[in-house]
Amino acid sequence: MLTIDGLQYSNWSREIFEQMRAGGVTAVHATLVYHENTRETLTRFGEWNRRFEQHSDLIMPVYEPADIQRAHASNRIGVFFGAQNCSPIEDDIDMIAVMRRMGLMIMQLTYNNQSLLATGCYEAQDNGITRFGRQAIAEMNRTGMIIDMSHSSEKSTLEAIKLSTRPVIISHANPSTFHAAKRNKSDKVLKAIAESGGLLGFSVYPFHLKDGPDCTLESFCDMVADTANLMGIEHIGLGTDLCQGQPQTVLDWMRNGRWSKEMDFGEGNKGNAGWPRPLTWFQDNRDFPAIIEGLRKKGFNETDVQKIMGLNWLKQLEEGTTPAI
Repeated sequence: MLTIDGLQYSNWSREIFEQMRAGGVTAVHATLVYHENTRETLTRFGEWNRRFEQHSDLIMPVYEPADIQRAHASNRIGVFFGAQNCSPIEDDIDMIAVMRRMGLMIMQLTYNNQSLLATGCYEAQDNGITRFGRQAIAEMNRTGMIIDMSHSSEKSTLEAIKLSTRPVIISHANPSTFHAAKRNKSDKVLKAIAESGGLLGFSVYPFHLKDGPDCTLESFCDMVADTANLMGIEHIGLGTDLCQGQPQTVLDWMRNGRWSKEMDFGEGNKGNAGWPRPLTWFQDNRDFPAIIEGLRKKGFNETDVQKIMGLNWLKQLEEGTTPAI
């Protein structure tokens, strides 16, 4: 079965790539950067080029959606890149086209905070899309870079959907009706994402789930079924937000970047200062078959399981990353 994970930021190694193969992963959206500037982003690309050289029997880069099928045919994992913030373009709109040509297929307009483009989900005041943001959305549409609003506020997300001429996605989050985390999304947003032709990737990060690390597979699949009824089966997939093997320093970088001297506790709960205890049914990339079986037990037919596990993501990439130039 073609399996695409819509978001991971793991401590990449040959062991993890081997686990991906064992778990049947066809392709993964790998977070390239969080708060890195343009020059630092180039270094991240360089690091991945080295990985592709060193592990060419296991992984290959994805520059166009057809590469995912090539990876599948060659029994390798296709890796496509995204940014969890707009920092790689700094204040230069021309960097959108540059980054897209280098292989950046997806970019979030903000990561939790107010950015030059939009308001993040942790800001008290939701100012929506900025003047620069409007220009950036148009340029992302033109160059075939998918707009991701996973860490953005409600107003910003709805405005981005209205402004964009292409589908907008939420690569990794869950419905707020399932669990009221700030990062999770309202039904209003999820309906708008579906109406735009976009996609929601379900997160298995415990802080995004009801009952946290004790969330059961059955409960997760109940959420998937409810969301399928809300958004339509064509608009849901997986975005596990798996951060396998990462140290505390990486969590600090994700949350704090360079902007804060104090720990940003994310969900506003100091109990969330560290990495959460993993789920019993999803601890690493070898556990994707458990989700497949869970969806089947929930009553999803084989066609719908295939859509959720990967075909919807493939369609999204096909429709969203072809340049208009």
